[in-house]
Amino acid sequence: MKLVRRLARRLRLGEETGSIPLELAILAPAGLLIISVVIFAGRVALAHQSLDGAAASAAREASISRTQPAANSAATAAAAQALIQQGLDCATTSVSVDTTGFASPAGTPASITATVTCVVPLADLAIPGLPGSMTITGNASSPLDIYRER
Repeated sequence: MKLVRRLARRLRLGEETGSIPLELAILAPAGLLIISVVIFAGRVALAHQSLDGAAASAAREASISRTQPAANSAATAAAAQALIQQGLDCATTSVSVDTTGFASPAGTPASITATVTCVVPLADLAIPGLPGSMTITGNASSPLDIYRER
């Protein structure tokens, strides 16, 4: 009789301890997916912030230039430098500067707009259903000095 009770007790304990690995096997992939989605959202938000900062630097450098060609080259260099300082690794980068404000006569308010586009690689996250890369764009404007010809 004692042997039967001991055997029954051992069988019940074995059933209870086997449920923990089963629960872990079910919950672990869900937890990893949630962590991966949080990392993805953080990387995209950081890329947006970095591109907005690079566009602001590019627009500012272009607005203090004296000519349109100088504005384009200064904006491109400033955007590249800002992206390096932010540590954003882009697969491809393009900088577009709207310098039509230079055509306005001196003394007239005008602005320069810079657009920085970056293809951010996301393949290293390995989340099912996500693209391997994402194109993100940052825009900024800066007023052109109305006394630029003096």
